[in-house]
Parts: sequence; C-alpha cells; structure tokens
Amino acid sequence: MTHSIRVHYDNGNGFLEPVMWVWVSDGATLEREVSVSGQDDFGVFYDMKYNRSSFNLLFKDGKGQDVRWEPADVNRVFHREMGDEIWVRADRHNIYHVRPAEPVGDLKEYYEKIRHLLPTENHYIPDTDVSGLGIPSLLGANLLTDGSILFGFFHPRAARVFLTGTINDWQCPGHAKPRKKSFIEMDLYRGYYYQPNIWLARIEPLDKDMVIEYKFYLQGGSTEMDKYVVDPYTRVFSEDYKYRNAVVVNPREFSWTDQDWKTPDIKDLILYELNIYGFTDNDADIPDEIQGTFKGVTKRIQEGYFERLGVNVLALMPTAEVPVKRGLGYEPCTFMAVEKDFGTPDDFRQMVNEAHKHRLAVIIDQVFNHTSNEYNPLWNLIDDGSGTGGFYFAGETMWGNKVATGKDEVDNMLIDSCKLFIKEYHIDGFRFDATHSYFLNHKLLLRIAHEIKDKGFKSDTILIAENLPNEKDINLDGYNGYAQWCNVFHDKVKALLREGEFENMPNDTKQLGSMFYFGKDSFAAHTNNVINYCESHDENSVQFEVATGGAHLQTPEIKERKARLGLFSTMVALGQPMIYMGQEFGIERERNRIKVPWNTAAEGTDRFYQWTCGLINLRKQYEELRISGYNPIDEGLFSWVAAPWLEDDKGGGQKVVGWRVKKSGDAQDGIMVLLNFEGHDVPLNTEFISQERLVKLADIEKIYDLPAVSVNDEKQYLETEIQEEQPEEFVLPPYGAFIYRFEPQTVGE
Repeated sequence: MTHSIRVHYDNGNGFLEPVMWVWVSDGATLEREVSVSGQDDFGVFYDMKYNRSSFNLLFKDGKGQDVRWEPADVNRVFHREMGDEIWVRADRHNIYHVRPAEPVGDLKEYYEKIRHLLPTENHYIPDTDVSGLGIPSLLGANLLTDGSILFGFFHPRAARVFLTGTINDWQCPGHAKPRKKSFIEMDLYRGYYYQPNIWLARIEPLDKDMVIEYKFYLQGGSTEMDKYVVDPYTRVFSEDYKYRNAVVVNPREFSWTDQDWKTPDIKDLILYELNIYGFTDNDADIPDEIQGTFKGVTKRIQEGYFERLGVNVLALMPTAEVPVKRGLGYEPCTFMAVEKDFGTPDDFRQMVNEAHKHRLAVIIDQVFNHTSNEYNPLWNLIDDGSGTGGFYFAGETMWGNKVATGKDEVDNMLIDSCKLFIKEYHIDGFRFDATHSYFLNHKLLLRIAHEIKDKGFKSDTILIAENLPNEKDINLDGYNGYAQWCNVFHDKVKALLREGEFENMPNDTKQLGSMFYFGKDSFAAHTNNVINYCESHDENSVQFEVATGGAHLQTPEIKERKARLGLFSTMVALGQPMIYMGQEFGIERERNRIKVPWNTAAEGTDRFYQWTCGLINLRKQYEELRISGYNPIDEGLFSWVAAPWLEDDKGGGQKVVGWRVKKSGDAQDGIMVLLNFEGHDVPLNTEFISQERLVKLADIEKIYDLPAVSVNDEKQYLETEIQEEQPEEFVLPPYGAFIYRFEPQTVGE
C-alpha cells in the first residue's frame, strides 16, 4: 500500500538547495533524493509517497554525495503511525506530528512582569541557573500572592505542552473525549541559555480550596509520540498509586515558630541517623496511627528523647517519595516530593519546627546519584538523542540508572531541590548519598556549596558527603568544605574491634593515628571535613561485626564491651561523631535494618543507654572533646602520649593510642584520652601526669562527670562522682578506654 506524507523542514542549516534524503535500513532498496515541493512560514516542505512502515530521513545541500550534509548522527526515523504530516527541525533528531510552538518571549522579561506577585516567605520560587546567566526558571506549581497559580516546566524538545488536571477535567489532546475549548496550552519561553526550553501557564482556580492534581501532556520530544508526564518539581504526589499525579501545595500555610533558631557550628555537631519509618514502627509508646511517620518522630522530640541522649542533629534517611513502601528510601522518584507514607508536607514542617524548639538541627539525605527504576518520571522524559533514559541520565550505577550530574540543567534541578527544602521546610543541611566521582559529578557538589553557602542563601548550611573512599577535591578551603563520612575511621575501628581484616583494612597498628586525628594524612584538610562513625544504615552494628571475628568474641559480655569501645572511639576522635538509631542501646543488627526493637531497648533501665547518654553529654560539656582546626598539633593544642610509633613504655608497637588536648588559648592541659584495642593489659609510663591531679571523667563502664541535661527547658541534674587518681603505674586494661581531666596541683598540696 502506498501512503502520502508532507515533511516540513525549517532549514535551520541554511542550505541553498535543501534536499531530503530518504532510506531504509532493512536491506531493501529505498534510497531517494526528494526535492522541495514548496515553502511556508515554517520553512520548506516535501510531498512524498512511500510504501514502507518506517524510513530514515536526512537533509543536505544539493543532490549527489559531494555536498554539505547534516551530521549523520542526527538519525531521524519516521514511523507510519506519526501521520501524514510531520515537522522536523535541523538542530534535533526528533520528528513531530504537530507543528512545534514558537517561543512567545523571554523568561527574564516575564519574570520582571510578575515579580511583584512572587511570594517570599517560606516559599521557594526556583531561580537556580548554574550557567551564570541568571535565568529564573519559575519551575513547578507555584501559588502567587494574587491567588493565581503559575506552572513551569522545562522541556527543550517538546513540540507543544498542555497543562491538564482537576482544574479542567483533565482536558487535553490525549483525552478520550477532547473539548478543545477546555485545553490549557502552555507557552514556550526562551529560558536557560536563552534557548526555547521552558513552558509556562498561569491560571486562576475557580475554587480556592480545591485540591488540584495535575500533569503535563507532551506532544513530541519524548520517546513516545504523545505522553502524560509528572512535574519533576512536584512537592507531593497524589494518593493514587496507579496514576501518581502531581499535587499543588501551598507551603505558606504552616505557622513557623522557629524564628530564633540558629544552625549549630559544624564543630559542635553530634549526629543521630534515623529512618522516619523504622524509628517509631512498633514502638509501644507511640500511638499506632502515627508509628513510622513524621508525627511519630515529632512525639519523640516533644518527649525530650534526643535532648536526654545529647545529640543535636537528626540526620534523616531519605524523605523523598519512593515507589517502595516502608523501605530504606534510597530509590527517589523525583527530588522535591515528600514521601506521603511519612505524612503530609505540613507534618514534615511540624517535625522540623519541634526539632528546632528542642535545639535539634535537621538534615536530610539527598540521593542525587540515581533514581528509582520501578517508577521514574524522569526516565525518557526528554529524548535528546543522548542514549538510554534520555536527557537526565548518563549510564548506570550498581543501583540502577545514573543521573546526569554535571549537566547544567540537571544540576539546576538538584540545587533547586536543596533550596526548596531549606526555604519551605527550614532544613539545616544535607547528607548526599554515594558521592564518589564514579557515581556523581563533583561539579554539582561544588555548585551546591557556592549557590547555597557562598551566595548567602543559607550560609551556615551543613553539607555532608558519603564520599567513599574519600576524595580531597570537595574540601574547598577546609573549614568550609564538605564533611565526609570517614572511611578511614569506620573501616579501621571495625577491623580493630573484630580483630581481623575489614574491607581490606588490616587489624594492625597502622593508621591508628590517622583514624583519630581526622584522617589528616589521608584526605581531610580540616576537622570540619570529617564525620566519624562505627555504625550506619549501610553497616553492620559493632556487636554483629565483632561476632564475625572468631569464637573468642561470641560472648554477650565481650560484644557489649567492644560496642562501648566503638562508641567511645567515635565520640573522642577529632571530627564530628555520628551514631545510628539503636546504637545507644548497643543493639545487635545486620546492615540495612531500620527497625529499632524498642521492646528490648528500655530507656531508663538499660545500662548501655545510660552510659551512652553520659558519654555524649560529656562531649557536649567539654570543648576539648570538640577541638577543631587545620592542625591542632601545630597549634600546640594536641599531643600524643601513647601510640604504636612511640617508645615501648608509651604503647610502642601495640594497638594503643592516647593524647592530651586543650582549648585554644587555655594554658591548662585540659583533657587526656586513652584507648586500648589489645586483649591484654598495657602498662604506660606515668611521667606525663606526675605533676598534676588526675580526675577521671569516663571509662568503658561508667561516666563519672555527668553534666546537667536540659529537657524541655528544665535542667535535669545527673550524679557526679569525681574519681581522683595519682597512679605510680598506669595500666590500660583489655579493650579499655578513659577520659581524664588534668588539674594543676596548688602549692602545699
């Protein structure tokens, strides 16, 4: 059967004699030069008959081979279902069955016209442009101050885009019974790089209180001829699991009361990593209806749980919408939407507001390296010919598709996500998942720091990278660089505790200094560049890991002592400490377990818990345990007193480490820390304490100097038991750890 087609070509290459070359790749003989049939305001057009289900087409300047051609990689393929009239642009491989829209204006000019209507408080209007051209994108669904809603959508390849949803009975060209008068066609504007790539529509909703669900309907530019797509900037998805519509959210309705809150300095951070679902699921103290939700965590905050524990940062595992219910959260659908299984956006805001009231910073986990494979609105959203997945992707990771970080427009979206959570949820900072340069382009991390901190969007934002193994390029100037989960500390402490190799890290005396001295000889420029931890969602608990080390490490007593030694090491090492939920009870669990067995971890009666609270609050009380800087040794604030590289009577050749540290400007030698990872007594030379009074603050079994803890603005005083010692011979017991305070002896003593 023979078919007729008209092909429109804009002749963007400026060919003097534009000729269309048509061929098939099935081995049959269809190779044809087609001359121009006519001209219109789009360009030139060709009328042609064909008898194939598909064919390729390319354009050139004149007949024959020895002429100027379009690049061969344009690779346009026509399929018969596209219709009998198509449109082609010279700068792309896409074929359109409708005439592509022309830009109606410049986005900067539009922005200036509506600038007076843009909300400022607790509402983020996307404006990131890492190209440096200062293009305000206005993306997403944003409620303006006059009650209208502005919808913005980035798509550089679509021919036409329609807004459709509950606002117009889902009318668009794809509707089963289309009513053209109800269509809301979006206008194309010159946006990023002054190219036509951002679509806008502004509407006046008839009912101000209606819940507006919406999608965009694309004609061309995707891997499908026509396609319904979800707004990548949606703040929340609808409840419908099948259709997953975007929902318009007003972020300004919540009443914040945290105006006096200030994000703590990096050197003072003590982080508590938790999963919103797992932290309160099956907790008998939390009502059933709010277990595993933002509200469940809020109740814990209000009860003073974290204040008693002593942590001051809630490091939330991902809060972004994922297709899997009740999981870890590391499969984001998009980057602005909040997981609806955890609660509403205002539930999230209430949790953060309460956290700030209780002197707790909140950071969220951003997964920018890959997206969900099960449900992924970005997948094939923009068919730019770049390969599998389209514009937003660049290959694969071991978890699935790899996001094309480092591409300006993609980075704009990810930076907008961070800004939105700061502005609309008062988030204090971010932990970025799997940021090694193999998974994520560090150009993005550097831009985030610049756009958010350097340009004053939130200059005290906490930025943490899971950059394993650690790389130096995100240290910036050291003090202002990224804090990285410290691979040296984690792997070495696990090797020491299990008394065997861990992740190729040997159980020997090497790197003992590095792990406690903030990886200075490894990657860090400043103590601010380090997060120390021996447990996280990704790692087995200390007790579990210790039990893999051999038969002599199987008893509950030895596993608990090792768990204490690991936690003790985390709290005294230079850098910032982090614990994982349940670690305060010494819980034994495998990696990626997110439920805390509250029925066996009884707060108030558990000795391990009480010891943990005392240890964490001790770190908060003594500035010497939070010392910061580029090199405290050079500043005279830090000195080693026991180590494998020192003399035999100072721990030489043994897995023993100790140091003295004092506050900046303090003439007193304030604090001494000693740790023994050996399974036997280690005697030490006592010359370093002979002229001073030694006061024990803590050891592996007890905290002796317990500071007052403020819970709900009321001081709760804990018992203080001063332990003065003046030993003639100092012996570190097996798997022992100590914190001492030095006090000069006065004349006459």
